[in-house]
Amino acid sequence: MDPVYIQLRERACRIVSACPLPRFYRDCADACAWSRNFYATDPVIARLRRFVTAKLSDDFGHGLRHAAKVTLDAGALVVAERGGGRQVDGGLAAAVRHVQCAGLLHDIERVRPDHARAGADFAQRLLKQFPLSARAVEDISSAIGNHEAFKEVIAPATAAAGLIDACLYDADKFRWGPDNFTDTIWNMLAFGRVPPAVFVRHYPRGMESLERIRGTFRSSTGRRYGPEFIEIGIEIGWRLYDVILDEFAPVL
Repeated sequence: MDPVYIQLRERACRIVSACPLPRFYRDCADACAWSRNFYATDPVIARLRRFVTAKLSDDFGHGLRHAAKVTLDAGALVVAERGGGRQVDGGLAAAVRHVQCAGLLHDIERVRPDHARAGADFAQRLLKQFPLSARAVEDISSAIGNHEAFKEVIAPATAAAGLIDACLYDADKFRWGPDNFTDTIWNMLAFGRVPPAVFVRHYPRGMESLERIRGTFRSSTGRRYGPEFIEIGIEIGWRLYDVILDEFAPVL
């Protein structure tokens, strides 16, 4: 990684550490705990996690760390949407299993063009080897195919598929908040070998994308809490931009 990016990442992490934790993690703490426990104990998720760990790298900023965060938050969103886990039944467990499968696999083809559709095709083939119904495989694959922002969405076939779709999308877009500045953009810049001067020139346009994502959340829980993630990300982004202009202009 370019030494300038190493310094900027360190400054960004300091800015992030001073920001408040998004309210989602406080208000939905029980749902988050439910999702974490399921992620750690479900045998299907454990098997898929082993596969993903061997295949995913941190290239392009969407490796295992990103996938795990999306998976845990997607599971928590499903639990929150279904009443917060106060009534546990097989339907809830199945819904969390399916959305966590989608979370683990959503960026499995990240370096390919149209990675969401390529990832959906990959998931369709892979998950036939798992103890999942054909309907579940379709629903998981559909959600993966629909997880990109600002792209055409293929309407989910069922209400269950719609829940997986919405919660996967929202958990992925939560990462456009603080995580964008602690991890994602630096890994993407390193992978693409983008010169710092080019990064700074395009920085304001990237901030416009953050503004646009704020109104795209799909689940009721995502619409309630997602905008705050983005607002925190926007604040971090502009504070970092001030640092860049004030302290790094001579080396760019």
